[in-house]
Amino acid sequence: MTHRSTPLFVCFFISFCIAVPAIAQTTGEAAQQGPATKKVAKTPEQYDKSVPEPTLSGVKYGDHNRHVLDFWRAESKSPTPLVFVIHGGGWTGGSKERIYRFADVAALLDAGISVVAINYRYVTQAGKVSPPVKVPLHDAARALQFVRTKAAEWNIDKQRIGAAGGSAGACSSLWLAFHDDLAVVDSEDPVARESSRLWCAAVVGAQTSLDPKQMKEWTPNSKYGGHAFGKANFAEFLADREMILPWIAEYSPYALVSKDDPAVFLTYSSPPALGKDAKDPTHTSNFGVKLKEHCESTGVACELVYPGAPNVTHKTPTEFLIATLKKDAP
Repeated sequence: MTHRSTPLFVCFFISFCIAVPAIAQTTGEAAQQGPATKKVAKTPEQYDKSVPEPTLSGVKYGDHNRHVLDFWRAESKSPTPLVFVIHGGGWTGGSKERIYRFADVAALLDAGISVVAINYRYVTQAGKVSPPVKVPLHDAARALQFVRTKAAEWNIDKQRIGAAGGSAGACSSLWLAFHDDLAVVDSEDPVARESSRLWCAAVVGAQTSLDPKQMKEWTPNSKYGGHAFGKANFAEFLADREMILPWIAEYSPYALVSKDDPAVFLTYSSPPALGKDAKDPTHTSNFGVKLKEHCESTGVACELVYPGAPNVTHKTPTEFLIATLKKDAP
């Protein structure tokens, strides 16, 4: 068979016809997918301009890369109270740089109160630990105990420590406030020997219960919390409730309240509507109403603030923390 050479302009025309649809297809896919097709490096969170420069940054309290905290030292000749801030983010994100959302660092320092903000491992970093929520909660307790070992060096009154935080960080703060002391007094580890108890807690948008039955009764469209116990969604969380009741008893703040617990302050951005769907069921003030009822019946002081709330004594977490931590202080 005799092969004839193809004219050059024909080759170019064929190549052009093939290439143009391919280019058009690629461009069309990019236009449909948008920015999600690009891998953009995550920018670390930065402190808000209102937050003073920490006295110490990136202090390690454990072996993991998220076992770090920042410390602001208040000027004082005598040991100062301390506010211990736990950031929010559903235990799946966020960082200590969110502190400005939960506490006014400058106002606390001016009042002679030192401040710590911590990072902790997420539930997605729990590995084989069950339930996953044990990891961020026990990290918070460990960080608090570590801070107490620094009391002399950092000029801290280790008794007067109040927790603050928002959302999951608020839930963590309440867990610390209500949980029995995790100190192991005869431990060879000096950090473990320190107390995990608090003087008080002041929190924003707290989930006060991790019991799906309670949550459903208080707010029918509840959807949060299953991931804390390794559940894929709220339906599975609710269906498996009976099997995880021991975990709920250990990790739900509401379940831990007892008469020897410290005073707490709760604030929410909208008024309650018990038994009705909420616009933001994860941060509904229904959580606050039910915890306040429970605290009052148990003998624990609890302040609740939301738009239109009655008998408001302190308007913000910072006001409450200053008043409570400085009350009758030497």
